[in-house]
Amino acid sequence: MSFSIRLARSAEAAQLARLSRDLIEHDLPWRWSAERVLRCLKDRATNGIVAVAGGRIRGFALMHYLDAEAHLLLLAVTPAQRRSGVGRALVTWLEDTARVAGVGTIRLEVRAGNEGARAFYRQLGYREGQLLPGYYEGREAALRLSRRLWSPATEAASQVKALLLNWRPST
Repeated sequence: MSFSIRLARSAEAAQLARLSRDLIEHDLPWRWSAERVLRCLKDRATNGIVAVAGGRIRGFALMHYLDAEAHLLLLAVTPAQRRSGVGRALVTWLEDTARVAGVGTIRLEVRAGNEGARAFYRQLGYREGQLLPGYYEGREAALRLSRRLWSPATEAASQVKALLLNWRPST
């Protein structure tokens, strides 16, 4: 099934909150209420996006941007759409947006025991870092992951490479 990605609408906050409760926060107290999601959607420093197919939301993500880094707050894909490219497309959209904004690093947390999510992020180039015991309501550990999108060193290297590739001897 093909899908498209667009910005989330304020009217979808309750639906995104339910998806968070069911797909991300299961077995935990519900923290991402409709009101909290709506605040994020209205926040100029946060992007909320949805993947839509057949007129229905199949996945969504929320990411908050700071000066040099961004924090992926939520990412969920409905079970029927998993392994169909929806999650990868959502993350790619957010990473591309972060690059345009000059963000060098994206950080996120996942449940330490969620091997599927950890493998997904590793495939996308995220590195596992600090273990955060009790991160989820004192009940469950999280693992912090990050991905470097850009740095002054990589930018300088790419500029040197471009100069070398385009160099022509003078005649």
